[in-house]
Amino acid sequence: MNNIRLGILGGGQLGRMLLQAGLDFNLYTLVLDPDENAPCRHLCEEFVHGDFKDYDTVYAFGKRCTLLTIEIEHVNVDALFQLEKEGVQVYPKPASLKIIQDKGLQKEFYRQNAVPTADFRLLAQADELENHLDFLPAFQKLRRGGYDGNGVTRLTSQEDFPKAFQAPTVLEKLVPFETEISVICARNVQGEVKAFPVVEQVMHPQHNLVDYLLAPAQISYKLQRMAIEIATHVTTALDIVGLLAVEMFVTPDGQILVNEVAPRPHNSGHHTMKANATSQFEQHLRAILGLPLGDTEPHCPAILVNLLGEAGYAGEAKYEGLPQTLQEPGVHIHLYGKKFTRPHRKMGHLTVLAPTLEEVKQKADTIKNRLKIIA
Repeated sequence: MNNIRLGILGGGQLGRMLLQAGLDFNLYTLVLDPDENAPCRHLCEEFVHGDFKDYDTVYAFGKRCTLLTIEIEHVNVDALFQLEKEGVQVYPKPASLKIIQDKGLQKEFYRQNAVPTADFRLLAQADELENHLDFLPAFQKLRRGGYDGNGVTRLTSQEDFPKAFQAPTVLEKLVPFETEISVICARNVQGEVKAFPVVEQVMHPQHNLVDYLLAPAQISYKLQRMAIEIATHVTTALDIVGLLAVEMFVTPDGQILVNEVAPRPHNSGHHTMKANATSQFEQHLRAILGLPLGDTEPHCPAILVNLLGEAGYAGEAKYEGLPQTLQEPGVHIHLYGKKFTRPHRKMGHLTVLAPTLEEVKQKADTIKNRLKIIA
């Protein structure tokens, strides 16, 4: 693998953990990120400070690589198409990424490929909402650029219209659901597909971020198999090479609806670094390098707890309660190399392991609020 120059568009925590897995493959790594203090900066062979949304910057960076991947999907896809045409291996493929970057194209893709999803309508601008009062309550989602809950707003009635987005959006019918789940699928260059077990996501009631994640999900075996089949179908239909995180809803009547997808390592797979035979990061590398995919079986139940910056604090990060947190057996910390904290910023995560589901839940409840990130 010494002759492979792996470029990563994006130098945040996902890229950082991808680089850590890449050390075992003897890869020469290059990273492009607009933040000169990005978490990846000191872990790669070459760090390029630049905008991954700019055509010329991405094209010039990609020409220095033999293999190019992403840790964030909001990159210049036109440059990726040109690089692919000129012989650079680009995974995920630009054609797949172009669909995923636009939530409107995503939803139309689901409809065209018989993927179960909530009903939706496409809006060019906010004043069109007046024509869709019959569709409320619904979520309005920006077609492009949303991330970690940003770019989504709930519209219950006409009174909510002042907070509506003034840009092309998807109006998605609000559907009742019992559980939010995720399946991470990997598909390699040869077309081999493997899915990680289904996990359950519990959202923070205020921040619209995952508060913690339970592996395995507490749903029936039948629903688990259905979720994996749907995720595998979406991965194959999108012609993904690499990882695809498929986020889904389980409805009260036993349906599974696809919410959104992400073509990269994902927060709902971080626990695999400690809890599974192969981590999602190693699996992504295996897939884009054309290697056989690894075993996805879990060693034991796990809970992932996101570590967010405390409200009311901004500045150089301090970790309060760290020794007390790590004295608990089966608790592992992963910090993301971010020097500065701010309210609700993702600073790291904890992976909590135990032999049984009940034990891991009890342990997570005990330590969840013990570690605080302040300034």
